[in-house]
Amino acid sequence: MNAPPEMLWLSFGVAGVLIVATIVGKTLAWRAGECANPVIDNLNQRIFAWWVMVALMAVAFVFGKTGVVLLFGFASFAALREFLTLTPTRQGDHWALLAAFFLALPIQYALIWWEWYGLYSIFIPVYAFLILPIISVLSGDATRFLERIAFVQWALMISVFCVSHAPAILTLPIPGFEGKQLLLIAFLVIVVQGSDVLQYVFGKLLGKRKVAPNVSPSKTWEGLIGGVASATALGAALWWITPFKPWQAAAMSFVICVMGFLGGLVMSAIKRDRGVKDWGRLIEGHGGMLDRLDSVIFAAPVFFHLTRYWFTP
Repeated sequence: MNAPPEMLWLSFGVAGVLIVATIVGKTLAWRAGECANPVIDNLNQRIFAWWVMVALMAVAFVFGKTGVVLLFGFASFAALREFLTLTPTRQGDHWALLAAFFLALPIQYALIWWEWYGLYSIFIPVYAFLILPIISVLSGDATRFLERIAFVQWALMISVFCVSHAPAILTLPIPGFEGKQLLLIAFLVIVVQGSDVLQYVFGKLLGKRKVAPNVSPSKTWEGLIGGVASATALGAALWWITPFKPWQAAAMSFVICVMGFLGGLVMSAIKRDRGVKDWGRLIEGHGGMLDRLDSVIFAAPVFFHLTRYWFTP
């Protein structure tokens, strides 16, 4: 799969935004001088991490479907590891965990690479969900069995099944858009991640009323409304890289921004339940892989199925 010409202009735009952000971050750090400012330090760490993540996605896009499937497969592996690291397991779960890492995950991504929609859309929620408790029960350990197996099933659902819907966009046969599905993945990532950043900015500038203070004290109604509205406008402005009309791109953007926000809220509740602030330390300034993917996790499957339902034969 060759990169469509629109990708070149999109790359220039993304690079331009990151260059401006880098200049702003460095200027703020220079003005702060030797006075330590954790907010500015974190901002510059996040900007540097974004350069790395954009570079990795660019390399994956160069290699087309294989590169994208491998990139998200690695992201799923890292996310699954982070999730299960916070999960209380027993010796009787070890074979089920091995099956999740080394059977379910690679099979799911192989099915996407083969574009076998009829199986990759049900493989984990049907077959893996049934097989994992069977593997665990054969160990003969019934202690907190339901809780233990639910942890593993949820880890697989969130970290592998939901994330895998991003590369699965490449398999959508959209009339008149053949060979350009990479742009749809870029659209999904830019809008959802842009919404995260803009919610953070609006929340810092205007945020007063908490959405769910007992779950995520940093999320405010002002940040949510400002972030979703501006990211929806961003998505509408990017209609030219999608098969959508401007109003359709705006509607899609609104839906995935809301799903991204709700996904982030759910993942925050899980972290709070586990007693941790971040899922890990894999990405400097961002936390773990799940901290960066939490909004994509809930947005990707909805975006995939809406696009498939409305824009494919």
